[in-house]
Amino acid sequence: MWFFARDPVRDFPFELSPDPPEGGPPGPWVLHRGRKKATGSPVSIFVYDVKPGADEQTQVAKAAFKRLKTLRHPNILAYIDGLETDKCLHVVTEAVTPLGMYLKERAEAGGLKELELSWGLHQIVKALSFLVNDCSLIHNNICMAAVFVDRAGEWKLGGLDYMYSAQGNGGGPPRKGVPELEQYDPPELADGSGRAVREKWSADMWRLGCLIWEVFNGPLPRAAALRNPGKIPKSLVPHYCELVGANPKVRPNPARFLQNCRAPGGFMNNRFVETNLFLEEIQIKEPAEKQKFFQELSKSLDSFPEDFCRHRVLPQLLTAFEFGNAGAVVLTPLFKVGKFLNAEEYQQKIIPVVVKMFSSTDRAMRIRLLQQMEQFIQYLDEPTVNTQIFPHVVHGFLDTNPAIREQTVKSMLLLAPKLNEANLNVELMKHFARLQAKDEQGPIRCNTTVCLGKIGSYLNASTRHRVLTSAFSRATKDPFAPSRVAGVLGFAATHNLYSMNDCAHKILPVLCGLTVDPEKSVRDQAFKAIRSFLSKLESVSEDPTQLAEVEKDVHAASSPGMGGAAASWAGWAVTGVSSLTSKLIRAHPTAAPAEPNIPQRPTPEGLPALAPTLVPATSTTSGHWETQEESTDTAEDSSAADRWDDEDWGSLEQEAESVLAQQEDWSTGGQASRGGQTSNVDPKSPESDWSSWEAEGSWEQGWQEPSPPEPPPEGTRLASEYNWGGSEPSDKGDPFAAMSARREAGTQLRPDSWGDDNWEGLETESRQGKAELARKKREERRREMEAKRAEKKAAKGPMKLGTRKLD
Repeated sequence: MWFFARDPVRDFPFELSPDPPEGGPPGPWVLHRGRKKATGSPVSIFVYDVKPGADEQTQVAKAAFKRLKTLRHPNILAYIDGLETDKCLHVVTEAVTPLGMYLKERAEAGGLKELELSWGLHQIVKALSFLVNDCSLIHNNICMAAVFVDRAGEWKLGGLDYMYSAQGNGGGPPRKGVPELEQYDPPELADGSGRAVREKWSADMWRLGCLIWEVFNGPLPRAAALRNPGKIPKSLVPHYCELVGANPKVRPNPARFLQNCRAPGGFMNNRFVETNLFLEEIQIKEPAEKQKFFQELSKSLDSFPEDFCRHRVLPQLLTAFEFGNAGAVVLTPLFKVGKFLNAEEYQQKIIPVVVKMFSSTDRAMRIRLLQQMEQFIQYLDEPTVNTQIFPHVVHGFLDTNPAIREQTVKSMLLLAPKLNEANLNVELMKHFARLQAKDEQGPIRCNTTVCLGKIGSYLNASTRHRVLTSAFSRATKDPFAPSRVAGVLGFAATHNLYSMNDCAHKILPVLCGLTVDPEKSVRDQAFKAIRSFLSKLESVSEDPTQLAEVEKDVHAASSPGMGGAAASWAGWAVTGVSSLTSKLIRAHPTAAPAEPNIPQRPTPEGLPALAPTLVPATSTTSGHWETQEESTDTAEDSSAADRWDDEDWGSLEQEAESVLAQQEDWSTGGQASRGGQTSNVDPKSPESDWSSWEAEGSWEQGWQEPSPPEPPPEGTRLASEYNWGGSEPSDKGDPFAAMSARREAGTQLRPDSWGDDNWEGLETESRQGKAELARKKREERRREMEAKRAEKKAAKGPMKLGTRKLD
């Protein structure tokens, strides 16, 4: 039977990179990059090739192999695996870069900050203290070549080839035989007399002083150069001088050196070192200490190195959330660190945590997630949004905390493009209908209107036709002035989604009613919108062939591109009213704020900042709008205005009542004041609808149902009877003042004359008959509408007010 020897190098679970070696500490070892065959994770591999006649070096390499395998410390190079054969030695460690190469690369990129250097030196001194004080070992090789840096910027102590016991076990220090290393030996060793009395750490502390000099000034040319500190920071110079003193007895213990440098004003007394020390002991810290640390961490992250944030801070943040119950305080630093990640890393590390956070019942976490959604929404795919995030987000619409309701509305601007048909056109519209009609906070009603205008292009054609006109018309009757402005701007921003028939019969009547609004800002926007819509209708009237082209978006499928016109309109409401809401909540924590008294035009707190941005956000002239043709289809005109309220939205209100009954109510006792009167708005009561505002006295003049016109007094001339273009005697006065004056009996019409009133004789009788017929039709129409309303009220209880149509 034949036995075949297996090659241990080939079976080794790690392989060397084909890249050339990076070098390593002076001596027998050569440093290679490598990777683990099973996972592909990067590692560093120190390789020593056994050569004949080099038994002394081979023994040194084997001793280093053994030391590295048995020593475990966060600041000592981490051993992963090893291979020892007759021909070679392989030592696998965490992926690292030699300090000299690292400093050179960072110098080309702008250099290291003192914060990074202070923490790196802190780690090396701490590792040296561990060896000397805890293990009674002398490193005997502290220099630039014995220090390595991992991907997080952490400094690791290696180069354990010449280590020996401080207690004398195993003989004295091994002979190096490498001139590059012997220049770091202290002067008392070069003397050879042994007269100097020294501590066990004296030689290593001298070498530490040489390392500090090289870190700040470059390679050490000779020992005499240590007398000049060079670029060493002033706060470190006194402690450095102690290290390179000629008397070995006065060189401090590594632990005392750290203590001196951490004193107030010391080189290692800074926020970066404190943060790292806390992270090292975070598992044993109290919850209150962790909360305070994470709250203050985000302020410091901007000054910390990017690699440190990605590989050192981020894992601790994720661990704190998963196992430490850190809660919402980790969100701000988590998303700030996330900016340093690429898309793939973000998807792997941040998104799973974010998805899990949305299922939390912690209000603070929910509101912070909503506030910072813009930072991670681009990394969420549509299935994740619809199945794992949106079902939790919609609970915010029913929350008793106004701030959460408002942030939930704002978040829909980001979530809408990723929502499916059912969530966007059915579920979301339920909540928007309820918020716009029943929420006691004016800014939230305003933001709901603004959000609906911005996401209107994502709705399907049937939902747009059913919802937009009714919703914006309802907003124009809101007692909160910015909500009325938002309703007008909503019509303007979605102008391409309406047919010419809707523009003429549904939108313009609503806008015309706002021309007598008590607030001038509302009137101004209404006039602008009216002029724009009229310009469109007039243009289409001049060229009817444009109808198909200008109405192509009316029945088109949902498209993100159609929302471009709404990208900036009324942005002041979403971004600016939030400050108003928070101020109102803080000022009245248990009651909703009173609405502004519109006849006196007071300015609510927080609104002055809105005025400058209102005008530019809505200064859309008719020249920027497409021309549309008036449609003659009026079959749907009688019922479409009320569809927003007539839709069967399911058991939303019952669901809202059950949720509100379980949660702490932040906003009980809300009031809305209009014209000196106060009306209590109860979000839990179905009766508290827009109809309660309609009944208040200050709205009587502006929003009454128009009554049928009375027949003109005897002698009143119709418009067709008056001379609009001819010349009048100068003593006749203002023609409008004489509209009710009776024509003089002696005035005779000449059949053959084209004089002042020639057209009256031809058309007066026919037009009077048409006017009487129109008046009768309007009365019949009014009676039919009253009968329908009575039937609905009897069947459904108190009626919700939709868009009121002008007869």
